[in-house]
Amino acid sequence: MRRPFALLAAALLAGALTAPAASAADGNDAFTIEDPRITESSGLAASRLHPGVYWTHNDSDDGPYLYAVDSATGETVARLTLTGVGTPRDVEAVAVGPGNRIFVGDIGDNLGGTWPYVWIYELPEPKELRDRTVRATQYVVKYSDGARDAESLLVHPKTGRVYVIDKKEEGGHLYEGPARLSASGSNVFRPVAPIELWATDAAFSPDGRQLAVRGYFGGIHYAWNGGKPQREGRLSVPLQGQGESVSFSADGSRLLYGSEGTRSRVESREAPGGGGEKGAASSGGGAEDREDTAGDGSGVGAGALVAVAAVCAALFGLGRLRRRG
Repeated sequence: MRRPFALLAAALLAGALTAPAASAADGNDAFTIEDPRITESSGLAASRLHPGVYWTHNDSDDGPYLYAVDSATGETVARLTLTGVGTPRDVEAVAVGPGNRIFVGDIGDNLGGTWPYVWIYELPEPKELRDRTVRATQYVVKYSDGARDAESLLVHPKTGRVYVIDKKEEGGHLYEGPARLSASGSNVFRPVAPIELWATDAAFSPDGRQLAVRGYFGGIHYAWNGGKPQREGRLSVPLQGQGESVSFSADGSRLLYGSEGTRSRVESREAPGGGGEKGAASSGGGAEDREDTAGDGSGVGAGALVAVAAVCAALFGLGRLRRRG
């Protein structure tokens, strides 16, 4: 009886030690976008309704389409066709706001800021993922200080207020929209804070306390500070062919960085301070101050250690019973 008992013990311990700390379905791991239709992924946003799913879209005039990509496989699980809007001109960003509302930023201006207005589209996130047509609301957007190019759209997860960061090589500004966007007339966005980066995308943490801004060659994270961003440090942005997008994972623990190109890779890095409610309350350095090992399978997680302890306790009890027998 000793050999089967020893084999059982070995199997239990091996299972406990190799159990992953988090599943790929959580949306925290890197992945490759497999859909051949997605060749210029320019925006990225984690779904709140569907764990592990990210919304993305093509740049420029691909059409009024949004793609839901399962990060566990890299496959598209739904394509939404937007109606109720005009012909998209230069779609650059996507964000998910309160109430599971998706916002799409048709805010690019490759002509150097010559268009008198740009557009933002809003639609409900579908509860069921499948190819479908969804009616969206179209908002006309103007800037108080004149037309400009932009690629970064943000929606605060608590207030629902919409923000844009313009794209300037010498650094741009955070523009604040009205408290509520209006489908009639123009929505004027006004500069409220400088952003020291040639920004290609930006995202709020799920708790709304952190702002991550990325560019082609780096990134900066800010404390939101009630709408008066305070710079806290640099982000560990991966080197990508044309880095266009960034999103916090749904739990706020990771930052996902996307790039344009066929079968483009979405890379995962630790978020500053964890990015969620617990992370915002914790102290210590940000992601750029320590080695990034979370989620790479190189360590044994706390859950695995607990499982090992439970197995040891069970084996100890079984041993005592055998001795009594």
